[in-house]
Amino acid sequence: MQELEKGYSIIPCMTDRFSAWKSALSRSSRGALGRLASIFGATEITEQLYDEMEELLLLADLGARTTQSVMDKVRMAVRTEGILQADQLTAVAERVLLEKLGSPAAIDFGPDPVVVLLVGVNGSGKTTTLAKLASHFASENRRVLMVGADTFRAAAVDQLRIWADRLGMPLIAGNPGSDPGAVVFDAIQSALAQKYDMILIDTAGRLHTKHNLMEELEKIRRVAGRNLPGAPHAIWLVLDATTGQNAIAQARAFHDVVGVTGIILTKLDTSARGGMAFSIQDELGLPIVFAGLGERSEDLVPFDPVAFVKGILAG
Repeated sequence: MQELEKGYSIIPCMTDRFSAWKSALSRSSRGALGRLASIFGATEITEQLYDEMEELLLLADLGARTTQSVMDKVRMAVRTEGILQADQLTAVAERVLLEKLGSPAAIDFGPDPVVVLLVGVNGSGKTTTLAKLASHFASENRRVLMVGADTFRAAAVDQLRIWADRLGMPLIAGNPGSDPGAVVFDAIQSALAQKYDMILIDTAGRLHTKHNLMEELEKIRRVAGRNLPGAPHAIWLVLDATTGQNAIAQARAFHDVVGVTGIILTKLDTSARGGMAFSIQDELGLPIVFAGLGERSEDLVPFDPVAFVKGILAG
């Protein structure tokens, strides 16, 4: 295993670091961001060129605020570095976009189990993502306990049971209609007794606009903290990358209620435009920790900012 700077690990690619990302982002790279290189020809830098670049950034779902910030930085680089030809702007755009992404937060594995709470709206891929996370951390020789605290939707527990059987991993799940806080309590007590390294908790998908459902998440967070100091140690919001700028509203709402510490982007292998990844970090300061590059369990990988930017700009 190759150890990453921030404490995650990733399986090295057979060819190079970027091949899996480039393949997964091939559809996205044909979109607005991938077209940036096509406007950076061997011409002089003009206001019309800047206007075209700004339009593409907006079309790529960066949002008005982040787009303006990127444009300001590009213009400054052109002035301070004496850049005269447009074909030099590809490297500048890559550098500026990379600065927007930040770095994933570390997971500090100590003597007690690390509790990770997964939250998100319906349809974001949260339950499947939890199973893929379990597979990832188990591959690092972590003892992982899967927890089905989505007691509102019986299908979610059934889905997790199928995954648990497939992966050969333990699962604690609540019955439909039962108290999700009680499920979390039981899971933490079991993990402490059996010395698990990690507890991954699936919660019910909910609309970020429904106050009472969001408050239920806060209750789960309090239950975890009462039973294990510092828990939950990470609260990861699962976002469907195809939702565009609506993802910002989702992230802001969940962050206000439970204090999201990281983002998992799913469905990056679809026609997602990808720009919302930059907006989330730029506007909310929330790092992207994992990314879904496909359907298989091994396609959920630690987020690689360099590979993401290079892949999405590949054109």
